[in-house]
Amino acid sequence: SVSNLFTRALGTNSPALVVCEVCLIHNFMLTITAKCGFVIIVMALYWCTECMPLSVTALLPVILFPMLGIMESGEVCVQYLNDSNMLFIGGLLVAIAVEYWNLHKRIAMAVLMVVGVRPALLMMGFMSVTAFLSMWISNTASTAMMLPIAQAVLEQLTSTEAEQDEREVRKAGGISDAAHGIDLDLENRKKAREQKYLLLNKGMSLSVCYSASIGGTATLTGTTPNLILKGQMDHIFPNNSGVINFASWFGFSFPNMLLMLLLSWMWLQCMFLGFNFKKSFGCGSYTEGDHEAYKVIKDEYKKLGRMKFAEGAVLTIFVILVVLWFTRDPGFMPGWAAYFNKDGEFVTDGTVAILMATLFFIIPSQLSRTPRKLKSPPALLVWSVVHERMPWNIILLLGGGFALASGSKVSGLSIWLGESLAPLKTIPPFSISLLLCLLVSTFTECSSNTATTTLFLPILASMATAIELHPLYVMLPCTISASMAFMLPVATPPNAIAFSYGTLKVLDMAKAGFILNMISILCINLGINTWGMAMFHLDTFPSWANVTHMKP
Repeated sequence: SVSNLFTRALGTNSPALVVCEVCLIHNFMLTITAKCGFVIIVMALYWCTECMPLSVTALLPVILFPMLGIMESGEVCVQYLNDSNMLFIGGLLVAIAVEYWNLHKRIAMAVLMVVGVRPALLMMGFMSVTAFLSMWISNTASTAMMLPIAQAVLEQLTSTEAEQDEREVRKAGGISDAAHGIDLDLENRKKAREQKYLLLNKGMSLSVCYSASIGGTATLTGTTPNLILKGQMDHIFPNNSGVINFASWFGFSFPNMLLMLLLSWMWLQCMFLGFNFKKSFGCGSYTEGDHEAYKVIKDEYKKLGRMKFAEGAVLTIFVILVVLWFTRDPGFMPGWAAYFNKDGEFVTDGTVAILMATLFFIIPSQLSRTPRKLKSPPALLVWSVVHERMPWNIILLLGGGFALASGSKVSGLSIWLGESLAPLKTIPPFSISLLLCLLVSTFTECSSNTATTTLFLPILASMATAIELHPLYVMLPCTISASMAFMLPVATPPNAIAFSYGTLKVLDMAKAGFILNMISILCINLGINTWGMAMFHLDTFPSWANVTHMKP
């Protein structure tokens, strides 16, 4: 081992033997560094080409690291179920419970009933609801739920306006060759109406799928890349004192999400609806079509019936979980976890998530007023539902990323990469961050955002330590940029769902997504250089990131 070689080198008095031992150390480190680099290159190719399922590729370190002498099997396998993975599992259990009892749909319908059905307000309402839901449940689930509702509302608006046009034309009448004139007028109105609602349909579809991706960045459990960053930070810099937790992530990302959501709405409004305030915002009385479309939303809400005991219980557990997350270690004052964490980091966000998720399997789904013989009502969650809906593949993907980071650290690859990137020290930090965000957002258009962050974050950590830059200054914006894949249908599942409805063309998504990518990158870098700088003290190089003080 490397430690044995160092011991032998230091324990000899012969200069020739010392030189020989140092050469052996150099050759040994070069060998395992190259081997680890080979594994990463193979996995990167497999992830990009998807020649094997992503989760199966994530298992390659379990095979290759022990066989190539990089890490022992036990050390590799333990990376696949660490604290960040437990946080992910706990968050997913909460999301599954919310979806199973249709609580997310009740919240969505209630908000849309308040917002109304004017085009601009309707788009804003759908974007806000989708973004909020994506903070807590998967981006794919929130998109899959909201798009059919949006389509139903638009279809109702179209049919009602068509009936209104026909009545107006018939009532006008009074022209020579009336039948021909009416048909011609109806045809012209039909073409104008179809063009109008085609643009509105495109804008609404894109607004829902884009807001799902944006909303997922607001919370630590909102999307997988966020948890990858936390896991990589805790593994590469174990003495970071929990700089990334639920509260600190929300404090930075939630304002950034609101800014991106507002600018995205303005861009889509401008591109597909135009800024006609009278038509878009409805500065006047509501038409019959508006009332009919509103009735669609109201009917959907009525179908849910009264709130059941199970929905109330899930909502209560959810609210308590969020409060516990925020107050565990808020940063500006000691949190409740300080009582347990006097001698170390015993209680984490993952502990809280698993604690509250366990309650779903204990609390009954209904209160039985009459005693039943030897039979109790089912719990809020049963394992068969969890087994069916839990994305086990993502858990393996997370573990594969942590295993790669550990292998890079043990083999010395991260140090070698950092030294290779040292010349970047002459470039201003804001330029580095901006260029890296552009690189990551481009890469993630044709690769999984999970795979992208898994590959890039260890390299960025090495670069930051080499040029003595706060690691979060580049790792945090690049992590969020990995979720900003707006240009292609295959970039994210929400994009694919929106594209599947048939109204969008690839060019529509590319044009809207390109500008939105630029807007998002600028917003992220604005955030990291303003309130992010103050929150995380990014203008200083922290002692916990100094590689010379870290254990080998």
